[in-house]
Amino acid sequence: MKLPLSWIKDYVDLGDISVEELASVMTLAGLEVEEINYIGLPIPSEDEREFKSKGLAWDKEKIVVGEITEVNGHPDADRLTLCKLNDGKEDHIVLTGAPNLFPYKDQGVLDPPLKVAYAKEGAELVDAYADEYKTKILKRTKIRGTVTYSMVCSEKELGLSEEHEGIMLLDAAAPTGMPLADYLGDAVLDIAILPNIARDANVIGVAREIAALLNTELKQPSYDFVAELDAVSKYVELEIQTPENNPRFTLGLIKDVEIKPSPALVQRRLNMCGIRAINNIVDVTNYVMLEVGEPLHAFDYDVLVERAGGKTPKILTRTADAGEKLTTLDDVERTLEDYTTLVCDEKGSLSIAGIMGGAESEVSDSTTNVLLEAASWNFINLRKTLGYLKLNSEASYRFSRGVHPEMAPRGLKRGLELMREWSNGKICEGIVDEYPNKAEVVTVEVTTDDVERLLGVRLEADEIADLLQRLEFEVKVTGETIKATVPDHRLDIDTGVVGKADLVEEIARIYGYDKIPETLINDETPPQKNQTDLMHEDKVRDLLVNLGLYETITYRLSSEDLEAKAIAADAPRDTREGVYVANPLSPDREMMRRTLLPSIFETAELNAKYSDQIQLFEIGPVFLAQADELPNELYKLAIAMTGPRNDANWQAADTANVDFYDMKGVVDGLLTGMHVENVHYEVASHPSYHPGKCAKVLVGDVELGVFGEVHPQVNEHYAFGSAPLMAAELDMGALRDVTPERHVVKEISAYPPVLEDFAFVVEEDVPAGAVTEMLTQTAGQALAEIKLFDVFRGEQVGKGKKSLAYKLTYQMPDKTLSDKDVAKIRKKIVKRLEYELGAKLRA
Repeated sequence: MKLPLSWIKDYVDLGDISVEELASVMTLAGLEVEEINYIGLPIPSEDEREFKSKGLAWDKEKIVVGEITEVNGHPDADRLTLCKLNDGKEDHIVLTGAPNLFPYKDQGVLDPPLKVAYAKEGAELVDAYADEYKTKILKRTKIRGTVTYSMVCSEKELGLSEEHEGIMLLDAAAPTGMPLADYLGDAVLDIAILPNIARDANVIGVAREIAALLNTELKQPSYDFVAELDAVSKYVELEIQTPENNPRFTLGLIKDVEIKPSPALVQRRLNMCGIRAINNIVDVTNYVMLEVGEPLHAFDYDVLVERAGGKTPKILTRTADAGEKLTTLDDVERTLEDYTTLVCDEKGSLSIAGIMGGAESEVSDSTTNVLLEAASWNFINLRKTLGYLKLNSEASYRFSRGVHPEMAPRGLKRGLELMREWSNGKICEGIVDEYPNKAEVVTVEVTTDDVERLLGVRLEADEIADLLQRLEFEVKVTGETIKATVPDHRLDIDTGVVGKADLVEEIARIYGYDKIPETLINDETPPQKNQTDLMHEDKVRDLLVNLGLYETITYRLSSEDLEAKAIAADAPRDTREGVYVANPLSPDREMMRRTLLPSIFETAELNAKYSDQIQLFEIGPVFLAQADELPNELYKLAIAMTGPRNDANWQAADTANVDFYDMKGVVDGLLTGMHVENVHYEVASHPSYHPGKCAKVLVGDVELGVFGEVHPQVNEHYAFGSAPLMAAELDMGALRDVTPERHVVKEISAYPPVLEDFAFVVEEDVPAGAVTEMLTQTAGQALAEIKLFDVFRGEQVGKGKKSLAYKLTYQMPDKTLSDKDVAKIRKKIVKRLEYELGAKLRA
């Protein structure tokens, strides 16, 4: 939420505190200032500022308030005017093409003169014609034969907004010659309104917090209005049919309004808050919402009378009929669910309660009589409506977080009086106020011991009472007990134990978190119990990081389309039943993911924009639906690798990309590090992987998962780059089950090893894993290590055959192997492989 400091100053005296100091005080108390936009004021240096800042400082000597006394046409250009301007010291002739000055052209001396922002030669301004933000220095030049050395400025040139259709016109009361920084200089605080401080999404809320923090007085706006006509109850009736959704509804009526622009100050403030000024009536609804925190809605009263057939209109609040439709202010016809709360008349719906008004009854340039609404709504019901309509507004932002019913009459009265002042309208006496569900008055008791126990600092009862009174709590102190009544603008403080914690939080915020001393915990630390699942996950993470991979964390939400991207185009979609979200925040995140592959593929695609070499892994849950039960939540491990095997700055000669065997090496390294034994691999097929370049990992009969090169058709769905992508997805639960709790550490043998190389010629379809397994079994305990170091195919071994070369290391723990021992093992190996696999020893 953006708020100008000048508006806040209307309600709290800030003294001589700097903007940076104020932002720091607010942030420590929970009003997190994310950025400060300096408008015309000097921006602190990098050493002086703590917060992200931006803006354009206006030179006080070179940018001042000027007054245009005459606007004359240019003799050689119809689209230019020559303005006579006084800057408080002397007269100037200023050349401009601003279209909003054309109505004043050749009208003689203007009475009153037009007040403008005048920039002299050498002033720094925003370049309004640049494609991106940059500034320029105003220099003397000649245009159409006229020497020009100064200018009157638009809002964009001053860095106020993107408005550049004409120059900015100031209030008639603006003092001629005053530095513009002194007149309009401001600082806009961009405040993060967190859920627990939604009550502060307005000027009064922020000013109240600041007043409490600085221990100064809060000035409230006036909620009185001047009535000149009959009672409003003569002109409108009201009925609340669903009080559970609409606890309070108020109405006021103002007649004979003039639709025109709002005062310049109001327009500037709305603009600085990010809201476009429209006209004085609509601007009142936005202004009061930003100032007081109560959203308002204005109806064209004459439209309501016409809909009522000339009779007194009756306003109803009810839930929608199934399939009922309403065209909202954005000219979109919306079909409504039967739980949607509506504001209606007897003819039909007028607006979606707390979200957006209907187009038919909106205020227009021809409106003369305005019926003004201020209400409160059930924020749970409203959130549900927002979930399916996906229609957000400034009003719904506040109502969906909770606005106290007591704010409705305050906002209504404030709005009526501002409309009277800005439109010369006449207000009807009184307001219509229906309040069927009165808010409970919340009272919470806390003791000095409670505060000390929760905060670790000892505060006296009177000191606690003072802190709470600054926030407008009504407080009664009895001994060491403080009884606090929650003010009627707050919905966030509960009763009981929760309310006590809420109250202590308020005490801590205003006392100052930075003043609470650090203390060591006095309670006994609970016994540490092994979290085996978490310890297993951490071990996997450590091993993968040591293997050179980087961990990622992605959304658990997915969609059918996102998951379909991760499989080949001609493969069937995943038929496992998914878990769908009833009210997804976006259509591309409508279900819980069933696999990690789309997540890791998305991350690889994003990172491929910045690096050729990608080595990522993610550990996270997938979700599968179960009939009449909670979803089955399974933890998986996904790995993705692509790009060069080695860094480019290491060995330029080795530019090969990672392949299937690099991924197999990572899987091997992980399983070896987890001390998993009896691992073997089998050829597999999977819709996400390249046929013939895919394998499944097994430990005995337990399948851990599948890995391989990603299918070319899947590559077409992503922008991975030119190198093939390797991927794997393993089941963390299955891996945990096959990981031994303890592993045997073998003593290093003191006896020398014997190394021997074998090369066997086998049929092409005999997997190397089968040969490795048989070599291991046959060599028995004498085999210390086995390594496949070469695969050869060619005429020398015959068509349809391949040569597998192994390096075997023999070593016994208790004796030296003799040549006879090794010859015996060799003979046994050759004989068994020839008999069972048809392998021939290659000479």
